[in-house]
Amino acid sequence: MRIALACLALLFAAPAAVAQTPAATELPQPAMVYSDQSPAYRFFPGDEVEVTIFSAPELSRSATIGPDGRLALPLIGAVRAADLTAEELRDILVSAYSVHLRMPELTVTPRTYASRQVFVGGEVARPGIYEMPANIDAFQAVALAGGFLPSAHRSDVLVLSRASGATSVTEIDLSMRAVRNGLPNAQALQRYDVVYVPRSRISRVNLFMQQYVRDALPVQFSFYYDLRGNRNN
Repeated sequence: MRIALACLALLFAAPAAVAQTPAATELPQPAMVYSDQSPAYRFFPGDEVEVTIFSAPELSRSATIGPDGRLALPLIGAVRAADLTAEELRDILVSAYSVHLRMPELTVTPRTYASRQVFVGGEVARPGIYEMPANIDAFQAVALAGGFLPSAHRSDVLVLSRASGATSVTEIDLSMRAVRNGLPNAQALQRYDVVYVPRSRISRVNLFMQQYVRDALPVQFSFYYDLRGNRNN
């Protein structure tokens, strides 16, 4: 009888103990603190931009930046817009239209933004493609994917990024010690970044790229990192 009562007491006491434990997948605060010093947004293929030309209203229109990073506009044709801020793009358009218009006055306004996806793979609960709800870091991306598996090598997480046509691989320590210290080196992820959690320590980055990237990434991410890497951007 005493054993039975003890088992019942543990059974009813267990939920209270679990309720005090925070969810393992709860997201921390955003990786970037927004302020007046935060860098200006840079356009990306798929973003929709409204160009308003006050001196020639018939030329004003909204257009979407193409996969090649260019914006097609009347009179001046295709103009590179990707990786430019709204102010930088405005200056380029003023220069381009000045060939055809006298003292062109115009504004550039973002209308809609392209999808912000990252891929989280390796030893996580739910590998896959995830929409970034805000500026998040690698640890938060792993949380979106359900957290680490017991077999994960958390101190050797790799982040693959592409910028200016070149692929970079960064090794990040996401061990419990690093998390307790506040992840001082955490950086906000960019579109199409890949967060890969290995099963064991990877000592050769080139070998990792060869063995894992081609097989582990979805088609659109493999295309972004593999095929486009052979092109001249």
